[in-house]
Amino acid sequence: MLNISENKLPQTEELEQLGSLQKLALPKWHLSFKKLLLIALALFIFFMLLPWTQNVRADGKVTTLRPEQRPQTIHATIAGRIEHWYVTEGESVKKGDTIVYLSEVKTEYMDPALVERMGNQLKAKENAISAYQGKAGALDEQIMAMQRELDSKTRQIRSKIEQARLKIESDSLKTIQANIDVQVAERQYNGTNALYQKGLKSLTDLEEKRLKRQEVQTKLVAADNQLASSRNDLAIYENELRLVANETSNKIAKARSDRFSTLSEQYDASATASKLSIERENYARRQTFYYITAPQDGYIVRAIKPGIGEIIKEGDPIVSIQPADYQLAVEMYVKPLDLSLLQVGQKVRFIFDGWPAFFFSGWPGASLGTFGGKIVAMDRNISANGKFRILVAPDEAEQAWPVALQPGGGAKGIALLNDVPVWYELWRVMNGFPPDLYQSIDASYGNDKQPAKK
Repeated sequence: MLNISENKLPQTEELEQLGSLQKLALPKWHLSFKKLLLIALALFIFFMLLPWTQNVRADGKVTTLRPEQRPQTIHATIAGRIEHWYVTEGESVKKGDTIVYLSEVKTEYMDPALVERMGNQLKAKENAISAYQGKAGALDEQIMAMQRELDSKTRQIRSKIEQARLKIESDSLKTIQANIDVQVAERQYNGTNALYQKGLKSLTDLEEKRLKRQEVQTKLVAADNQLASSRNDLAIYENELRLVANETSNKIAKARSDRFSTLSEQYDASATASKLSIERENYARRQTFYYITAPQDGYIVRAIKPGIGEIIKEGDPIVSIQPADYQLAVEMYVKPLDLSLLQVGQKVRFIFDGWPAFFFSGWPGASLGTFGGKIVAMDRNISANGKFRILVAPDEAEQAWPVALQPGGGAKGIALLNDVPVWYELWRVMNGFPPDLYQSIDASYGNDKQPAKK
């Protein structure tokens, strides 16, 4: 100190007794608060840097993996009246067990011997078909016989025609010879007549030559007549050949027409027999529809048409059944905005109704009571509720789903996406950005360094 003033500063103990200084003094816990703030800031920064698993949430319900394993409604194949119930609601049934018996209500099917009568009609029609076949065979034999007869008559007439032609040739030669004889007799007569005029021949010789000429002319006329008769016989035989051919051809054509008519009737009978056979089988099959049986093993859920004597129509639902053997799955509906973030094989966590669970949205590994699954199918068309349907099956690599889980129960699905820091997730939510989805691009390039088409 310079000791310029003679006034001395009060001692520390005296200063502490001053009220103003006591009011301005910092509390003792100030240092502890500063440390607490620093610790909180460090914890906040640490929390912001922690990894956060992005996810897409969607509500769904428990169903089955395969369509035939889902609850189904059994419909009546035919119209009828309920006569007897063989099961009760909640009862287990085996495949083929009778559920309900129906009686007939349509008048055209009420005959108890309808199938037998249709069988008798079918048998009668089959006998008619056999008769038509026999008639067609007889007509075939008749046609063959007429053809053989035509061939035989044709050969006979052709033989006669050949004989007539030979006879015509013979008669032609006779006519030629008669003409020559006439010419010779004419010359002899003329010569004798000239000599008679000169007195060198007697009248007797002239008369002989005249008689000879007349005889030869008579033979010529006879020869011409015989030739004409032979030619007429030839024309008769040729006409007879045509008549026989035409007559027999007409008979054969008529027989063939009868045969075709018989075959047509046979085909009509065959068509009628086929129709009767179909009707008989339909009637027989219809009688089996009186008993409605279980299509597979399962449990009777609810009788839709209860009571006795109730009339049902074709296609009316009668009873609903739950299959006994099924593989559980969950169908959930996601928004179109989130559909592009999901793909087949992606993991999903579920919280089932009735099973206690504690789920951390960003840390699924620390969650309790959730069950894992994998996406197996995604609809290509949007549903009526404006969302897309996703089918998720159990993940075999994780804990099995509860045994008591039944189709129809509620489920909340959480599809796990990319891991990001907490600060990034807060920034994304505050700005309304969609979640991120990163995929490995190593497999999307081939040897030529070109992106592989998906």
